[in-house]
Amino acid sequence: MMRRTVLGALASLAALAADSTFSAARTRTPAPPNAEAYLIWPYDGAFISGGKLWVRMGLRNMGVCPKGVDLPNVGHHHLLVDTDLPPLDQEIPSDRNHLHYGAGETDARLELPPGKHTLQLLLGDYNHVPHDPPVYSKKITITVK
Repeated sequence: MMRRTVLGALASLAALAADSTFSAARTRTPAPPNAEAYLIWPYDGAFISGGKLWVRMGLRNMGVCPKGVDLPNVGHHHLLVDTDLPPLDQEIPSDRNHLHYGAGETDARLELPPGKHTLQLLLGDYNHVPHDPPVYSKKITITVK
């Protein structure tokens, strides 16, 4: 009798996995609708000499905390450099274009080569997944001389 129950449960799981509507996407953490991420510095259109700059990150109506902290209305910053927003229902990538500030930093030293660059903030939850609704800043353009 127990063998039939286990086999039935396994069959149900197999059917669920085969169902095309099944999704392994993570449940997104809610964010208040009035939350706002923004760049304090640099400002849109800034000219930076030498390529080394401090980026100052801001957040309204939510709190900043380190990765792994699962509390309501908190998250941590990710700086998107020269890239568009990633898929908003998946973990934010970690590479040279998606910089993670998982210790809860609100400012960071950045070095960029000469030329035009775009910067944008995207808040991630305890698992580096954007909130629902996603909290991100306006994309700005800066020029490094």
